[in-house]
Amino acid sequence: MEDYTVGMVLTFFLIITKLVGSGKHIPTTLDGPFDPVTIRFDPSLRQGSDDIPMNDPRLKKNVTSIFPEQIALAVSTPTSMWVSWVTGLEPGIKYYYKCGDSSLSAMSEEHVFETLPLPGHSSYPRRIAVIGDLGLTRNSSTTIDHLTKNDPSLILMVGDLTYANQYLTTGGKGVPCFSCAFPDAPIRESYQPRWDGWGRFMEPLISKVPMMVIEGNHEIEPQVAEITFKSYLTRFAVPAEESGSNSNFYYSFDAGGVHFVMLGAYVDYNSTGAQYAWLKEDLGKVDRTVTPWLVAAWHPPWYNSYSSHYQEFECMRQEMEELLYQYGIDIVFSGHVHAYERMNRVYNYTLDSCGPVYITVGDGGNIEKVDVDHADVPGKCPSQGDNKPEFGGVCHLNFSSGPAKGRFCWDRQPEWSAFRESSFGHGILEVLNSTYALWTWHRNQDIYKEDSPGDQIYIVRRPELCFPSTTLKVISPFNTSSESTILHYFLLISCGKRNGIFIKNNDDYALYMLS
Repeated sequence: MEDYTVGMVLTFFLIITKLVGSGKHIPTTLDGPFDPVTIRFDPSLRQGSDDIPMNDPRLKKNVTSIFPEQIALAVSTPTSMWVSWVTGLEPGIKYYYKCGDSSLSAMSEEHVFETLPLPGHSSYPRRIAVIGDLGLTRNSSTTIDHLTKNDPSLILMVGDLTYANQYLTTGGKGVPCFSCAFPDAPIRESYQPRWDGWGRFMEPLISKVPMMVIEGNHEIEPQVAEITFKSYLTRFAVPAEESGSNSNFYYSFDAGGVHFVMLGAYVDYNSTGAQYAWLKEDLGKVDRTVTPWLVAAWHPPWYNSYSSHYQEFECMRQEMEELLYQYGIDIVFSGHVHAYERMNRVYNYTLDSCGPVYITVGDGGNIEKVDVDHADVPGKCPSQGDNKPEFGGVCHLNFSSGPAKGRFCWDRQPEWSAFRESSFGHGILEVLNSTYALWTWHRNQDIYKEDSPGDQIYIVRRPELCFPSTTLKVISPFNTSSESTILHYFLLISCGKRNGIFIKNNDDYALYMLS
């Protein structure tokens, strides 16, 4: 095995180009690590916008009190879906439904959804939309219009949904900075009708496509008697019990050949706590021959080169990163920072070909505006007293090795930051087979452009490198001149019918199948 170099990226790329016929080169993570790239904020765009008012037709109540509204879907198990609760579903089937009380003749309009595929290495959700820090502004509206146009089959919402806590309890006008506008407010107030408006605004999408949520800091909403997260816990169904969790703040679920782990950053994440114990048990149960892909999501990013929230959740990283790395997490999605950033594969601030691909998509369009400052720009590095988390301790550190050794901030874009841009948008993950997934980030300003992604890359799993216990069997060696054989096996692998890789030795290829 030592004498071989992995050549599947070249083989796969040539065949993909031939099959698609576009001729457009899309890089893969095998091409990395990449030199850092920054696309700065376009000054011709507005950095933010006001909230949509409650009298907008998309937000105001349009049914009488006995009729259902704010209808939403969520995954429960591979054969059941939360509407209120629907079970006994078949995979990949369209179901039509109404909500309400038929005895009162108070039924909703007819809705339709399509169930996701059962867990299995050969079946995957068609498109997985990933979005964070959405809010309810004009920018949020563009984000959802763009996302809907991209026709997802599943939505991951990585926290900070409504921004109802940018208002006083009595309502009025929402503000980008609550403490700036209301310095005398005794607590961080919240205007609950914004939650209702958000539910109505989202219903056309999430009554058709299941949305899986995780809490962010804007969902805390403290009340008297130390009550927190009341709206989040009341309004959203998550498969906590189904996944063995005792809390709606963290859970897991399967969608085809992907196992998703949704973690809570605003509850105890210490290695001695309940969430960590649950996570370790959950990861230990994952069968990578059934669900090859392991995707995690939580709200605040661990890897972040923006000034905003820089090293804010370093404590959580120090507690949990080693466990996630040990179990081979493939991709991590976060929000919190109101911009886009994709990392090179990284572990413990060191480039690592077996580390996850961390992606920040906190650019949904909320009222707090887009983040534009980078911590590596002179004068923009936060002090170690800044960016204190709303939960947990402060573990800010100076880097102990590498180009930033001895410093709190880099003097240039960190080597683990592959691409960053200050724009609103959303992402789409298309899992193609057990080793390849296409990630595309769509900017809002490109909504009317065809085939114009802001960022696009094939994320490639490498179980043969990162899981040495996995055995490889040589099915057959063949020469590169046997193009039909290469194409045949590529099609089998890309369609999920076989699990394997192409390994190159000089001008010869061998097909290795995972067992």
